[in-house]
This record gives sequence, C-alpha cells and structure tokens, in this order.
Amino acid sequence: MEPGWYTRSMSGHSKWSTIKRKKGALDAKKGAEFTKLARLIEVAAKSGPDPAMNFRLKLAVQKAKSANMPSANIEKAIRKGAGLDKDKSQIEEVMYEGMAPGNIAVMVQALTGNKNRTVSDLRNLFTKHGGTLGTSGSVAWQFSNKGILIIPKGDPDLEFKAIDAGAEDIQDQGDVWEIHTSPTELNQVKQFLTSIGVNIQEDKLALVPTNLVQVTDANIARKVLSLMDALEDNEDVTEVFSNFDIEDNILQSL
Repeated sequence: MEPGWYTRSMSGHSKWSTIKRKKGALDAKKGAEFTKLARLIEVAAKSGPDPAMNFRLKLAVQKAKSANMPSANIEKAIRKGAGLDKDKSQIEEVMYEGMAPGNIAVMVQALTGNKNRTVSDLRNLFTKHGGTLGTSGSVAWQFSNKGILIIPKGDPDLEFKAIDAGAEDIQDQGDVWEIHTSPTELNQVKQFLTSIGVNIQEDKLALVPTNLVQVTDANIARKVLSLMDALEDNEDVTEVFSNFDIEDNILQSL
C-alpha cells in the first residue's frame, strides 16, 4: 500500500457520535426504542427478508437484539417490511438537513408513515432550539457515507490488523478505537477482524462529517446539545449526525 492510504485521527469525527455512544446504554434500558428498531427492520427488510443476504437488515436485527427486543417482534417487523404479512409496512426512510446554532450542520435520518407530520415536527424542533430546517442538499455535502466499527482499546497491534483488514481511517475516541471503512466493505472488514480475534463492540453505517466545527461558547454548546437531544427523542427519528466538536472543558461544565 502507498503511504498515507489511511489516516489516524486523535480528535474523533464528532463529539455527538461519542456522546450518543456513551448514553446509548441508558437509552436502551428505557424500552422506548423498540418502535424505532422495528421501523429500522421494516425498511431494511424491503430489500429482502434474509439477514444473511441483506447486510442492512443484518445490522438492524443485531441492533434490535442488543437492545433485548423480543425475537417475535423482530420476526414480525421482518415479515411486515418484506411484504409477507397482511399488514404491509407503510414506513419510508427520509433524510432531513438543517443548521444548528453556531453554523453547525445536522443530518436527521427518519422513518415515517406520515412525511408531512414529520417535517412539521422537525421544523418546529429546529426553530425552538435556535436552528433552521434546510432544503435537500443544503448540508449533505459536508458528510460522507462510512462503515464504522467500534473496538475497545487494549490490542497493541490493532492498527496493523486494521491495515490488513482494509480500513480507511482509525480514530482515537478515548476509551475505544473507531475504524472507518467504505460502506460496501464494512462486513468484509468486520469478518476479517473477527476471524483474527479482534473484539468488535459495534458495527454500523453512518454519515461522517468531512470537517468539524469547533464550539467554544458554552451558551452555543448548550443550545446545540439541547437540539440534538430533542431530535433524538422524536418518535420518527432514528439517527442524528452532526459536525460539531465541543471543547472538553465546556462539555464537562454542561
């Protein structure tokens, strides 16, 4: 391989991704995520009901199982999404774009059966928290589609193993390593690392910002985090991606 084929970053691709990961375990305990997880499975299953042949469905099922979603619920969502149930899924996947305070770009992934209601709710949330809901293409250019593997620290040879596996980027997220791949190679890289004994904590597809916006004002940081939480709590929203990077001392004060 030529030198520089991948990069090793110490800053992480976004503070929001780290915050979400750390609070994810608490959210899962609430049991309120099952509806969102079922929708993820339904939409993924539209491309085929077999997780072995449908990688996106495989990821959705893995996520549901990690949240202790009952197997019967998972199977029902698969059948509904694949059109094998009399109650066929009406859920659509929609991506919304907007700006948070501080010129922060935000991408919102939603699964909804009523796009008019969803766009109205999201517009109100952005406005209430000092942001604006934008039009298609307004901020999407600031993100790239990536596959992501979360790996606990402790393996001194991880970087070499990631190189062999075909990783594009390795980022230090404090307590874990974050391995980036192209979306189409996520499963291949995961299988290779697993086969050589690497413990993979999480694997997913995500939008990764190409550049980070530093937030140095505590008031702006508070508004941004408030908007992120409000968007995540919306019943139709499944993922929120952003490009802010809040200084650690401000985060701790909040």
